[in-house]
Amino acid sequence: MTNALTRLLETRDWLLADGATGTNLFNMGLMSGDAPELWNVDEPEKIKALYRIAVDAGSDLFLTNSFGGNASRLKLHNAEKRVRELNRIAAELGREVADASGRTVVVAGSVGPTGEIMQPVGSLSHESAVEMFHEQAEGLKEGGADVLWLETISAPEEFRAAAEGFALAGMPWCGTMSFDTAGRTMMGVTSADLVKLVEDLPNPPIGFGANCGVGASDLLRTVLGFSAQGTERPIISKGNAGIPKYEDGHIHYDGTPPLMAEYAVMARDAGATIIGGCCGTKGEHLVAMKEALETREKSDRPSLEKITEALGGFSSAQDGTEEGGDAPKRRRRRRG
Repeated sequence: MTNALTRLLETRDWLLADGATGTNLFNMGLMSGDAPELWNVDEPEKIKALYRIAVDAGSDLFLTNSFGGNASRLKLHNAEKRVRELNRIAAELGREVADASGRTVVVAGSVGPTGEIMQPVGSLSHESAVEMFHEQAEGLKEGGADVLWLETISAPEEFRAAAEGFALAGMPWCGTMSFDTAGRTMMGVTSADLVKLVEDLPNPPIGFGANCGVGASDLLRTVLGFSAQGTERPIISKGNAGIPKYEDGHIHYDGTPPLMAEYAVMARDAGATIIGGCCGTKGEHLVAMKEALETREKSDRPSLEKITEALGGFSSAQDGTEEGGDAPKRRRRRRG
């Protein structure tokens, strides 16, 4: 399927994605507990300003403000009947900013987890999950998104349901999981598991990878895990800007622009093709990342020692792929 992202990938060795959604919106006045997706209608100029942060920094793609735009999450804000509208407008605003940039910028329709646990562990059925993902996909498609971008997923069942929903909408897509629990997702998926999952899908994504998680070091170890499987599919790396710290009533990320520049170069050298940031990543981080990717020559894949020397230690001794690794404890997180 020919689309803007595939065409860019055919002509480039790497692409720069965007940074954080939540972090930047909180800086614009979004309050904790509010639904960011409602701002697509209530504060459209701020959402366009969010998109311009990435475009002005030189990003080749940015994600729409639609991470929690499914019926399950919007129900918490009595907006479950507005899925199609809120996603359509998120993409329309993105299309406006991208088309005004004077260059090719991919509008990626962000799709996050439903927030529910799927059967047999939880109560959400496969059919219901597919319906939710399909509804969101149709809204993003109607608004002009180039591709769909599944992110921060933990369960393989939810990844498969999203893929099926995207197929019903006839949309190309990318997909990332969050490996935030000793090298695994909170549902126990390892980097090797995701490679196999992706290749077994009837409609595999254009690219796949990891986002969010614990810190840049852990995420790069996961990227190395993808590369070790010999995949030829583009790998996505969207790491947080350092480690979150609670200061003066707010969450701050300690990753500096120089640190994220190191991360970006190492992500490329580790095998990633689409490189961006997640929680805490602002425009100044993206500018530094782009400059480093443009000016520093490609090198050998970094060793674990080199990663920790440059970016700090890992949060766990294991990367989740070891024989007999302990099952992770389950917890939830939302993308920042």
